[in-house]
Amino acid sequence: MATLTTSRPVQRGGSGRARLGRFALLALMTLLAFGFIFPIWFMVVTAFKPDTLAVRDMSSIMAFVPRTSSAEVPRPEGWTPFTNFQDVFRRLDMARLTANSLLIAVGVIVGRLAVDSMAAYALARLRWRGQTLVLAAIIALIIIPFEVVAIPLLLMVNRFGWINSYQVQIIPFISSPLSIYLFYQFFLNFPSEIEEASRIDGASYLRTFTSIVVPSATPVFATVSILAFLDIWGSFMWPLMVTRDTAYRPVMLGLFVFFEQNKQWGDIMAFASLVTIPVLVVFLLFQRWFVQSVATTGIKG
Repeated sequence: MATLTTSRPVQRGGSGRARLGRFALLALMTLLAFGFIFPIWFMVVTAFKPDTLAVRDMSSIMAFVPRTSSAEVPRPEGWTPFTNFQDVFRRLDMARLTANSLLIAVGVIVGRLAVDSMAAYALARLRWRGQTLVLAAIIALIIIPFEVVAIPLLLMVNRFGWINSYQVQIIPFISSPLSIYLFYQFFLNFPSEIEEASRIDGASYLRTFTSIVVPSATPVFATVSILAFLDIWGSFMWPLMVTRDTAYRPVMLGLFVFFEQNKQWGDIMAFASLVTIPVLVVFLLFQRWFVQSVATTGIKG
């Protein structure tokens, strides 16, 4: 008796649906990318326009078109595409503001890398009473916004006499719960065999940390550095509360003062471009560290 065999029909729609899904995802990502790029493009384009033309173009699609004059708005006499940027440096001590922001950011980054990394290493490797409670408190602090503790912190630093200084913008931000948690996650997944071998050779915990762990933790160190830089560079509320003059003001507070003193949109966008473009450049240069830090939580071996 012959045996009949049936073959399962080939499903040809699967690959088509997969391609359609990838196309839809690509279209969505492209749309989101344009959504992020348009405001930055508008800012940069406006920074190179005369103020009268910038205001006129804001009500139309021409706001995204680079140009220095039109039939209705002729180019001002003696005006150049860099006039708005020259106005920024003429009306405000931009060099001092930028130097203040860089000094504060570097101070916070150096302190945060040293303090938070060692604290996270102690949480991940050492065993001591209350360790779990401290870790839970750190995780809980991540979700607490800074505005909740701003007033108590202001009263505290005022007692120390730190108002209108660099240390009031550096010391309170050296430790960050998020940074500690990022370091903790990395150290927790770091192969303990490597550290045990170092300990057998007579190395202390500190020597093991500085010579073995830190060189292997480049991605998380870079990620914490960039996050700290972005956080400090964009800080506004705290400098507004604790600074009194331009000697200690960062660049973002300078933008606020510049906006209050100057209502020309071309100059304002030029200032915003000077503040934003360096941040974008830093992020684009080091974005692979973000990808590597998120994709891996340690060395797999």
